[in-house]
Amino acid sequence: METNIATKQKDKVKIKKPKNYKVVMYNDDYTTMEFVINILVSVFNKNLIEAEKIMLDVHQKGNGIAGIYSYDIAMTKVANAMSLAKEQGFPFKLTVEEV
Repeated sequence: METNIATKQKDKVKIKKPKNYKVVMYNDDYTTMEFVINILVSVFNKNLIEAEKIMLDVHQKGNGIAGIYSYDIAMTKVANAMSLAKEQGFPFKLTVEEV
């Protein structure tokens, strides 16, 4: 007498949340406050009040956080901001750091 017993194996798939990365802006003596605000509004989608606060952090503390994003989004925003800075002749510096 044969018995066929089927067993089911459940594989548990763990999905990790993607890591977050902060975009840090740095102060310099050449990039204008107006340009920094413009970048924060146009590239980082900040409202004017948020943009002014971040710009003042950059100006007074030496750096400020433009936002926290997934890696690809952070890198794209930095590339866009750096491209605009280069077009305007500003030595604007941004970095992407893991949170």
